[in-house]
Amino acid sequence: MSNAIARPELNVIIIGAGTGGLCLAHGLKRAGITVTVFERDRTRTDGLQGFRVGIDADGCRALDANLPPELYETFLATCAISPEWFNGLSEQFGELLSLKASPPRDPRHGERSVSRMTLRQVLLTGLEDITRFDKVFSHYEQRADGRVEAFFEDGSSAVADVLVGADGSNSRIRKQYLPRAGMDDTLIRSIGGKVPATPETLALLTPKIRRGVTLIMAPKGFGAILHVMEFPWDQAGAPKQGIGASDAELIAQWPGLRFDNSRDYISWGIWAAADKFPRDLRALNGQELLALSQRLTATWHPNWRKLLAASDPNSVFPVVIRTSVPPEPWAPSNVTLLGDAIHTMTPGRGVGANTALRDAVLLTRYLQAVKEGRKELVAAIGAYEARMRAYSADAVERSRQQMDGRTAIHKPVIGRVLLACQRSFMRLVSITPPLRKRMQRSLEALRGGEREAEEPI
Repeated sequence: MSNAIARPELNVIIIGAGTGGLCLAHGLKRAGITVTVFERDRTRTDGLQGFRVGIDADGCRALDANLPPELYETFLATCAISPEWFNGLSEQFGELLSLKASPPRDPRHGERSVSRMTLRQVLLTGLEDITRFDKVFSHYEQRADGRVEAFFEDGSSAVADVLVGADGSNSRIRKQYLPRAGMDDTLIRSIGGKVPATPETLALLTPKIRRGVTLIMAPKGFGAILHVMEFPWDQAGAPKQGIGASDAELIAQWPGLRFDNSRDYISWGIWAAADKFPRDLRALNGQELLALSQRLTATWHPNWRKLLAASDPNSVFPVVIRTSVPPEPWAPSNVTLLGDAIHTMTPGRGVGANTALRDAVLLTRYLQAVKEGRKELVAAIGAYEARMRAYSADAVERSRQQMDGRTAIHKPVIGRVLLACQRSFMRLVSITPPLRKRMQRSLEALRGGEREAEEPI
């Protein structure tokens, strides 16, 4: 029997209005827990603008669990066209493998593509009264009454029963709470950008590329990605024709659309070992980064080069790819972490945002149990952290395996041999039905498509 006492006045502070933090805020608000979100961005429209996030079955289940039903429907209505194909190409656009996405076992929780900005606007909807912008977290202090106080650079502070760090890979809460929790440079560098989706630029893509997620395997350890984001609204922000009456009505009534700048585009990214890039990559402006990308891929297919030439330089950005070093278990308290604040991972598996959403729904359930008197607070947070550490460590490791500048694929001689072997294997999979089926199942399992609902708390 639990000795926990119901805590109807449970109060939570979340630092960071990112994907995981806002999903958590919705879940806590629906559970009747007092919650306030503090965000360093000055306004609702600051922050990352427009690049794709893949929301898998795990992510969809978490959003469906935590968001009000009508807001989850808005999320579904505002997603871009879902990918139908997973494509593997050479840098000359030679097809190595193409897998058509299977129908999801649960259509409500199938794979989705969404703009990061759009997702943020959806998640901010309904939280306007509890989100405080332009609040830069400084540090926290444990109070004698057992509560925790968060301090901000503007001199203000806030007190709560629980402090949640959802403040990203440079988390100040993690640095204070778990100073030994390290970050590791993967020695991979990346550049990404956007191309406006016009009849001319879309004509550069095959039908499978246009309707899929496409990975390019190139010499010298280079990789690249292409993905088309087509939204259900036009350049003026009005619902497009033929999207369905219910979606059109939701979009027309959604207040977040007036804060959203997402219009149809083609996203691209390239990556390779750090020694292929200048040491001062983050010091380059968008035009310089675009020119560098063009030089690095100058021998690739003409249509790739045309896409880069049509890119918006203002959308081009660099990424120094880092990953968490999974920390040893720690003694729980009324301070905890979720998402990139505790398990930053490379984009190699595309599960970072989904793992943060999984954190959010799990922590919501444990804190709801505290409010209802089924769990004691610190014990509940410790149980959340134990489960979160287990699945996130696996996700971090799998993502690291896909993007590590120390691996042999980045070596001059053996890298060429490995690339040839990888391409040959993909071609073999393409023409061998049992191998195709096995790879298909592996990809779907990775994306949460075969995972059942979370076990009871």
